[in-house]
Amino acid sequence: MGAVKTKRMPRAVREQQMLDAAVRTFGQRGYMAASMDEIAELAGVSKPLVYLYLNSKEDLFTACIRREAKALVGAVRGGVRPGLPADRQLWEGLRAFFAHTGQNPDGWAVLHLQARTREPFAAEVTAMREEIVAFVTELIVVAAREAHRNPDLPEREVAGLAEALVGAAESLAAWANATPGVTARQAAATLMNFAWAGLGNLMEGRPWSPPQEPPEAAGPRPA
Repeated sequence: MGAVKTKRMPRAVREQQMLDAAVRTFGQRGYMAASMDEIAELAGVSKPLVYLYLNSKEDLFTACIRREAKALVGAVRGGVRPGLPADRQLWEGLRAFFAHTGQNPDGWAVLHLQARTREPFAAEVTAMREEIVAFVTELIVVAAREAHRNPDLPEREVAGLAEALVGAAESLAAWANATPGVTARQAAATLMNFAWAGLGNLMEGRPWSPPQEPPEAAGPRPA
């Protein structure tokens, strides 16, 4: 009696299994400590097959970064419904961001903790981050132009705010993932309470201004 033939798994499905295993291993153990042996074992394949599909540890890690970055950007963009007020759009984008990073802690660890501190991987994360910052800038600048009734308000007026907001979201996501019981809704509300008071005032033409500094006296400063 002949041997029973097993159904061959499509390459795309097998590759996703390898990436799933790699993201979990890299996210939990770090790039340097992770081994191709344990990734192959977790994926249920041989190590030579991992090399055959993904060439090297560096290429495998790059593939993980690209997949996780694409998924995160897609989640944020998909969470925002056009046509809502600016605060609602920002709220929905933040909630989608925290929901995704909370549901995919290993993927977020790969992006936020592992890849961004190592070359050449940092460039991949920078590209993802720039896309998110550009998206947030677009949300804020559209609302600001409407509030100020100035369709020509330059993006640079709010670009720094978007950069700061994304940076705060990244730090808060790391905190939320390390703090039991924090939900995506709670994390998003925390950041909205922190940021929107200032953004709301800006939209209404009431930006905070630093105190005016007195002109410096001529001559050297006292020791």
